[in-house]
Amino acid sequence: MDRKTEKFSFSRSEAVELLLESYQSYFNIHRFDGGESAIREGSPMKGMTDEQVMEVVRIQQYPLIARCDFFEHSQKYVLSKKAELWSADSEEFLYLFSVPRLTVDLFERCKQYVYEDGMERLNSGPGHMYTYLTAVFLCDSCDEDAYTSLKKTRIYKSFHFSLNGWMDYRNVVAAFDNSLIGSNYSGRSAAKFMKKILYTKRKKES
Repeated sequence: MDRKTEKFSFSRSEAVELLLESYQSYFNIHRFDGGESAIREGSPMKGMTDEQVMEVVRIQQYPLIARCDFFEHSQKYVLSKKAELWSADSEEFLYLFSVPRLTVDLFERCKQYVYEDGMERLNSGPGHMYTYLTAVFLCDSCDEDAYTSLKKTRIYKSFHFSLNGWMDYRNVVAAFDNSLIGSNYSGRSAAKFMKKILYTKRKKES
């Protein structure tokens, strides 16, 4: 992995809180580390409850800090709401992990968990446009083979020949020993957002 000359402005624990604070404007935050969740009323819910997730996290020892859920419904009408031209639903399920060392075995286990849990929550069908499943890893160090596997990840699924939308899987990692941020191809925009937060926010506040 390449070593960055520019250093992160925050520790790993500070980055957890900073990212969740940034996500809160757009996402429902479900925390599994004892922190306070922030969930809007009336939000759609599928899959395991938070209590069930916490039990799975405990048994499987996943370093899952939070799941962040985003939902958006767009509509276009002609003159009145009785004459709808189209509607589209977009969603994202973002899973935030924090661990001292990211190994390839741990990465693969977390990747499989995100895929299986996210697919249970996904709302495909008429009007569904897309769903992102995003895994964000904060770690003190990242093994080379884990980083390689993360960057090569490619999981994409279309529903009914894309008539009912599609799902894309995104990985992002921030390694604090060398201030490196990397992602798979689909996760480039998420990595760009993380770079903006971890490299620049404290400078703006000072």
